[in-house]
Amino acid sequence: MNRNIEAVINQKGSVLIIVLWTAVLLTVLVTAMAGKVRLSAQTVMHNQEASDGWAELMGAISHAEMELMLELMAQPVDFEPELTEEGEVRRTEYRFNGQPLDLHYPKSEDVVVRIYDHGGKINLNRIPRRNMQMLIEKRLGGLDADPEQVQDLLAAWTDWTDLNDLEGLNGAEEEYYQSLDQPYSPRNNPELDTVEEILHIRGFAELFEGVNLDAAFTIYGNDRTVNLNLATREAMELLPGMDEELIENVIAYRQLEDISNRAEVAEIIPFENLQELSAWIGNNTSQVYSIFVYPKAEMDEETLQRMEEQQDFVNPDPVTQAYMEIVEVRSYNNLPRVYNINPYGRLPDTAPARLLPEDYLFPH
Repeated sequence: MNRNIEAVINQKGSVLIIVLWTAVLLTVLVTAMAGKVRLSAQTVMHNQEASDGWAELMGAISHAEMELMLELMAQPVDFEPELTEEGEVRRTEYRFNGQPLDLHYPKSEDVVVRIYDHGGKINLNRIPRRNMQMLIEKRLGGLDADPEQVQDLLAAWTDWTDLNDLEGLNGAEEEYYQSLDQPYSPRNNPELDTVEEILHIRGFAELFEGVNLDAAFTIYGNDRTVNLNLATREAMELLPGMDEELIENVIAYRQLEDISNRAEVAEIIPFENLQELSAWIGNNTSQVYSIFVYPKAEMDEETLQRMEEQQDFVNPDPVTQAYMEIVEVRSYNNLPRVYNINPYGRLPDTAPARLLPEDYLFPH
């Protein structure tokens, strides 16, 4: 009798344990399924946000291209030009110097569009040999540059861009480049295919270390000069005769009015600096542009506080990479020709002038 009772009790205990384990397993299974459903829902939501964001960016790119096409059209009769404080008309094409733009075709307020005219960059495919020498000298310390090192780099540049395999004095041709750990052949043509190609020339990777090459240089167009109304900081930093103070004054000046002639350049650049700079600057614009489009970034409270207190010159736009296209716009009734697309393009320095008005070198 007692044995039967114990058997029943043991059987009930086993059943209870099985029921408890089943409940635990079901709970784990339901929790896992709920987590998977939640993850799927989050994935769908993020994919939708990404799709919406991508659509906004592509829409802004199209609107920016149309902005460039509209620039080639005659202005409407009721067009009201932007005026300086002195009442002078400002040239609309000079707004393509990297400043954030409001477009004729409205874009999302959460998207930033910046357009850079390549007339504000140094053209590697059109740079005269003498100008390249001046550029090398500045990168090596100006008057303190080692003449022998300057000539070696200039010889390497000449050998890379000439039309033959004959090695110049202290130059570099096929034999040198084939002897490298990862051998390659020199261009032997004055037309570089990319801006980054300059880093393949002997000694030039060290010469331009740390430089945002795409911001400073271009390989498109036929201009030999740089328009200061459009010039990037990176390009101006390489120009002989320019230093940090003068660069910031140029940017401050063009925020107020256009630089229309050499007399106005002389208001900003001292005579001795202008002598060096004169061979590099002009008033031409280009038909080639870099378009950058990206979501607007919010600044943290600490950065905003520093800006308000003017403790330092903080760039109000912290974004350094963006979707980028290089396009050529030849007319208002043909779509732009796209030369390059980079989803992670590196922006030039977008900060406004890092000067207070009392520090301007020009009358204001």
